[in-house]
Amino acid sequence: MDKKRLFRKNHDIVSRQIDDETILIPVFKSSDEINCIYSLNKAAAIIWEMIDGKRTLAEIKEEILKRFDTTQEEVDKETEKFLKDSLEIKAIE
Repeated sequence: MDKKRLFRKNHDIVSRQIDDETILIPVFKSSDEINCIYSLNKAAAIIWEMIDGKRTLAEIKEEILKRFDTTQEEVDKETEKFLKDSLEIKAIE
């Protein structure tokens, strides 16, 4: 993915913090339409928090690298997987 790319959250996805868990819930007109709720691990929750349409992919990866004891390769792999999955479910644009 392009390091300069900016991502924005889809306004039809609501996030909630419950205890130590962050969940994403698609917004629908009725509860009958809800067929999934997404639970984020700690790194994914931080990435989700930083997606604001202003931070670049490079800035997000840099922050993840600061917060976790990991390698650049692992940050690249996990961040891009989360973003790819989020784009697929239309949680981000």
